[in-house]
Amino acid sequence: MGLGVNEIPVAMGPYGQSQPSRFGHRKMGFFMGCAAGMATRALSRTFSCLRFRMRDQELMGGIGKTMMQSGGTFGTFMAIGMGIGC
Repeated sequence: MGLGVNEIPVAMGPYGQSQPSRFGHRKMGFFMGCAAGMATRALSRTFSCLRFRMRDQELMGGIGKTMMQSGGTFGTFMAIGMGIGC
């Protein structure tokens, strides 16, 4: 038997759950990219700030600002890539 006019196959996971929607894929890509970008920037910026002998609020401000910028940028590109992939 073939599919009828109104019957659309639904992709099911191995345990019976449905797969994420296209928006779900993009959202997941954004959050994965955001986390990866923030972690990478935190490591590199911390060493850079310590090398310049920054302390206290100057150190935290510099690291936090660049972490948010890098996370947002990399998250956006990952969301675009995940959108293209599905």
